[in-house]
Amino acid sequence: MDGLHSLKEAIIVYLDRSGGLCKLIEDCKVFKGGQQQTEAVYRFSFDVNPSDVLELDATLGDCMLHDPVKAVSLFQSVCYLSIKTLSLIDQIETENQVNVVLKPTHLPPFPNYCLDLSEFPRGYGPMRPLALEGLVIAMTRVTKYTQGARFLCSEERCPCSRGFHHIRVHAPGATESATVRSDFTCFLCSSPLKEDVKSRVLGDELCNSMRIGHLYQVVGIPAHVHQWPNVTWSVEACSVRPWTPKCPCLVSNNFQNLQTAMACSPWRFAAIVANSFGSPVIPPGLYNTLKLGLLLSLVQTEDNPDFPNHLDVLALTSETLIIDRLMRYSLPLASRGIQHTLTGDLLASLSRDEHGAGTANIHAGSALLASGGVCLLGDLTSYKKDKMDMLQSALESRTVSVFIPAKKYGDDMDQQLSFPIQCNFWALADSASPSKRTARCDNVVLGSVEMGSVPLQLAESFGLIVQCRETSSNHPLLSMTVHALRQAMSPGEPLYPACMQFTTQDYEELLAHARQLKVDMSPEAERMIHSYYMASRRVRSDAKQRSTVSVTSIKLLIALAQAHAKLSLRTQVLEEDAVIAVLLCESSVTLKHGASALVFPPDAVFPCALCDLDSLHQRDLTLEESRMQILHFVQTHATCTVEE
Repeated sequence: MDGLHSLKEAIIVYLDRSGGLCKLIEDCKVFKGGQQQTEAVYRFSFDVNPSDVLELDATLGDCMLHDPVKAVSLFQSVCYLSIKTLSLIDQIETENQVNVVLKPTHLPPFPNYCLDLSEFPRGYGPMRPLALEGLVIAMTRVTKYTQGARFLCSEERCPCSRGFHHIRVHAPGATESATVRSDFTCFLCSSPLKEDVKSRVLGDELCNSMRIGHLYQVVGIPAHVHQWPNVTWSVEACSVRPWTPKCPCLVSNNFQNLQTAMACSPWRFAAIVANSFGSPVIPPGLYNTLKLGLLLSLVQTEDNPDFPNHLDVLALTSETLIIDRLMRYSLPLASRGIQHTLTGDLLASLSRDEHGAGTANIHAGSALLASGGVCLLGDLTSYKKDKMDMLQSALESRTVSVFIPAKKYGDDMDQQLSFPIQCNFWALADSASPSKRTARCDNVVLGSVEMGSVPLQLAESFGLIVQCRETSSNHPLLSMTVHALRQAMSPGEPLYPACMQFTTQDYEELLAHARQLKVDMSPEAERMIHSYYMASRRVRSDAKQRSTVSVTSIKLLIALAQAHAKLSLRTQVLEEDAVIAVLLCESSVTLKHGASALVFPPDAVFPCALCDLDSLHQRDLTLEESRMQILHFVQTHATCTVEE
């Protein structure tokens, strides 16, 4: 008894120091004054820091970590005594009416407190809190469960036919049928018990704290759920918190030295990074505009639903194998990369939950699994029309809608659920056409690019469209042949000069650091983006053309400018970043709808091969000319406000 008394004293001291007593008083105000006299159970939850408890009282801390049922009983007794002593709830009668839930904020960072689902056999350890991290790949519809229920004796002369002698509360791992059953008997007279339905307390608190396709750290208690003739091993969560894996955030010495050497120009660092990107699969200098677009998309993958800046990429090419290899190589560099297969579900699917209440189980498709990262769609020409329509709808609405029929899943009414899409999409399309099977034409008129079997409406849903075409002197097949022969003849050796040779790990560290940068728009960059947007709408004066420069265009401009600043390892978006954004955006709009008064060549971002300092200087001069052309364009056409 002395041991229990000292543990209860330690609990009172801990609740006082941690603010738990103040929280208990505030929670009791809801019940004071007889507002909820029919309730049988009064539920109180506390966030508990095991480290603080161990420092205060080692025995109490050990009890919380290894015997949570006993710890809850001790907290229940302390809370009941506090409520009665302070007269916090007038109608409470017995200690059984207090339901305490302890939520550990974390567990000690030792292997014994981590749950490894790959270990076998499972379920033979004690019922104590364990921590696990993972991705939510499926979830059921939110359903309420019984937190507590009151039972009365059916024998009217029995004292248990009134009052609160028989109280059932939810235990970890217990099913609804285990908490509320019809075969309970009175402990005094053994008569059958009947439930006071009006006193039942329901809850669904933890389900609303998780979103499908996101990472979480869960602290829960493993338990066996007996559903005759089967026994299911499950983990009941008592604490759920968002989880962000640790990743390298230091830029390698190779890129640090490059940044120092290229500090004379705001364009050069990102240009060399893009030029050398993907050297294990394609030679440097090939498809530089596309590689820059992929890098910008990899940087702009923040999982922020309040400020979404999606940067989808569609590559139009006649060399689908090369582009597919480049995208597959780039995908693991994302914070999370998911490659969609034609036989898999792109958005979501439904099945019956066999382990729970039999309701609908929602399975995440590739788009939801890639939240905060990139979803690689592959070649769109292999998609059927219904899949293309589904993809177009998802790109335009950025939501996944799931219809749950009530009749099929035993619900009272049909339900429509929506989940946000928070990933970037990459895709490619074979642009080969009969006209291209003859002589190759390097001066293709902008706006007349063939998109194969991909509908124009679907292409418009992608933010950035890149036409992958090289000059006749730099044929991709010839470059790839030389690249493959070099790899075969000198395996494991550097194939290119040191200034063009960066490892995959270098890029992984660079992109991880760039993603975490918080950037601000400079007045010059903001002015250029806004003026270009207004001028473009004015040039495309009729309503049909003006709709091509919609609000999504200015979002694309901002996303491109911010991503280029991050890739350049800057925390402020400069006017030079806005120039790159305008060139890429104008190229995409031109490929979709034809040229405007502002005409740039298709290779405006990389007008020449980057092989030495002279070529870098020539690119700077060309981009400066483009900047002056943009400024002249906006001064000419953005002076009048266009009616939205």
